[in-house]
Amino acid sequence: MTEPSTARRVRGTIGAVTGGVAREVDRDWVRPEPDRREYFRDVALAAVLLAATALSVLLSQSSGLYKNPAPIWVSVLYVLVCTAPLALRRRWPEAVAIVVAITFALAQILSVPEALFANISLFIALYSVGAWGRHRVRATVVRVVIVIGMFVWLFFALVAHSAAPGSLANLPRTSAISPIVAIGLLQIVTNLLYFGGAFYFGDRAWAAARERSALVNSTAELAAEREINAQRAVSIERVRIARELHDIVAHHVSVMGVQAGAARRVVTSDPAGAAASLRSIESSARTAVAELHRMLTTLRDDGGPAADGPSTRGIDQISTLAADTRDAGFTVHSRTVGRTRPVPPTVGATLFRIAQEAITNTLKHAGPGAEIDLRLRYLDDSVELEVGDSGTGPGSATPGAGLGQVGMRERVDAVGGTIQIGPRARGGYLVRARIPTGELA
Repeated sequence: MTEPSTARRVRGTIGAVTGGVAREVDRDWVRPEPDRREYFRDVALAAVLLAATALSVLLSQSSGLYKNPAPIWVSVLYVLVCTAPLALRRRWPEAVAIVVAITFALAQILSVPEALFANISLFIALYSVGAWGRHRVRATVVRVVIVIGMFVWLFFALVAHSAAPGSLANLPRTSAISPIVAIGLLQIVTNLLYFGGAFYFGDRAWAAARERSALVNSTAELAAEREINAQRAVSIERVRIARELHDIVAHHVSVMGVQAGAARRVVTSDPAGAAASLRSIESSARTAVAELHRMLTTLRDDGGPAADGPSTRGIDQISTLAADTRDAGFTVHSRTVGRTRPVPPTVGATLFRIAQEAITNTLKHAGPGAEIDLRLRYLDDSVELEVGDSGTGPGSATPGAGLGQVGMRERVDAVGGTIQIGPRARGGYLVRARIPTGELA
């Protein structure tokens, strides 16, 4: 199996997908239209500001601080135009900001007795352009034009105020900085902080919404990727089960086929030999059924070991496999080289399945007179299995490309080993697998 490399490819794919989504959002993202709840909040905000501005106008008019306040109808119109458009600040942020800015300036020129909530309304309008402007260049241009207009208006207001007769009569003359310069600097610093804050917090709100959208998109992509991975895992599991079934069924059915042919040929001339072949068929059938039962029971048992856990078949059963093959009428030369030692269950199961598959291929393709040479070598840091045949059949020199060879390669890859499969120079076929087991103790 190649799960580690598959996992790496999946992680790389996910990283590429999420990175690509983030870059795509940065480049082309447009903030979606507000929903009904956001519209309701804006209407509520506009209503609260309208009531607060109306109360502020009433209190300021009654305080006597304004010598020539604007007529009452002008103040009422100002309250409506300055606050009511904020109900649509997320839908048309640029238009709302322009209307509120013009109303703010006209209110100062016409001496409307209110300043507190007018500043709050203008701040919210400018903030909304930065937070909800769907065309970023236009949002920036609108805010820059408004800010420049406000500073131009402030400049002319300061000049007009300083030029008015008696406007500086009561200001102290003992400080190091001119009173008009000090007032101008205070106004500039205050407005820079005011408009800078509206710019900054508006842009930050838009960036935060963009990041949330990127996160949502990435989450959706990851969910889709998880679904694909789940389907891929199901496919891999199906292939694994198919390979297990192939290993179990193909070997025993091949043995039973050979034994049945032998029994048919000698059933009249050698009844005892035919009976021995039938007993071998019975034994192979029982073994196949037992292994199928074990595998299917493991697959059905949710609380049991994993379906891809080590098989009950291991390296010790390779000699039994060779004996069963001899009983099927084949000549098997089996030899163990080196000092035997315990190996990990996964290594033992892998070697057994490779030996089983190689012998099955010999039974199917090498011909009835083929001899099998099975060698098991215990090396210092690995175990090597070699299964060769003399190859007398018509398909003995033809390398297969079916599930069996693919399964052998995947099994060896899964435990970090190497495998060679192919025809031998002197005839026949050879399977040689080497699996590391660690240093010999």
